[in-house]
Formats: sequence, C-alpha cells, structure tokens
Amino acid sequence: MQRVVRQQRLGYVASVCPDGTPNLSPKGTTAVWDDEHLVFAHLHSPQTVANIEGGNPVVEVNVVDPILRRGYRFKGRASVHREGAVFESGCHFYGARSGLAADRIEAIVLIRVEHVAAVISPAYDDGSSPEEVEQRSLAMYGLRRTGPEEG
Repeated sequence: MQRVVRQQRLGYVASVCPDGTPNLSPKGTTAVWDDEHLVFAHLHSPQTVANIEGGNPVVEVNVVDPILRRGYRFKGRASVHREGAVFESGCHFYGARSGLAADRIEAIVLIRVEHVAAVISPAYDDGSSPEEVEQRSLAMYGLRRTGPEEG
C-alpha cells in the first residue's frame, strides 16, 4: 500500500460539506507520513480544509495506479496543522521530497488511517494478470515503458 502511494503521489480526497454534499479534490502532495497516517499539503484546498475544520473530519483518500488499474481506499479522521511540530515536519518533508517551498504551504493535513480497502478494476474480472492489464492500458493511452538506458 505504501509503495502505491509513494509511486502515484496523486490522491483524491473526499470530504463532507456542511450541507452533507460530497467534496472531491485531487491532492498532488498525497504521501505516506508513517505506518498509521497519510498526509497532504494544503496548497489550494480551501473547501477540503474548511470541511475538516468545520466539524466533518472523516475523509476518504483514493490512490490508484491508472496503468495497472489498482490501488487503495483509505478512510480516517483528518486534522489540520497550521503551526507547530507537525506543520514544521511537514514543510521539511515536502521541501526535501520535491523542493516545495514552505511559504506555499498553508497547512499540513494529517489523516489517521482507520480503514483500508483495495480498489481493483473490472479489467481483472476476466482473469487478466497485472502485466496484461498494464499492456492494454499502455496501448490504450499510446504509451510505452522505458528502461533506465532509454531515459
């Protein structure tokens, strides 16, 4: 699970608005914080953060490899950190990981993972292997894998 999150980095975070409607937002900073938490940096996440801070802290994060068409759903309670140790550690983490400047980060959102479920495409229903699904996906998108020598 951690490998998928580390490789994909893009997670879709679902939160609940005050009127009960869903809010779904892509987070390109989705990462593994530790064995029990995921994290993302609040760069442009006003509604998601407002929902969490407004009393609806439960979120779901979906991270899926679009080529292998597999991934995970993570559910749990989120907390928003605008200062303090978690905020400082998060800013350092994103600076080291991708060069993200701390002054771009409004807050660090930490999600305690309470439930995990696999996401597996119906593309596997016919008995296809991950390699077969990968090849079909690459062909569908006009892509190809490159080796280290090909850059």
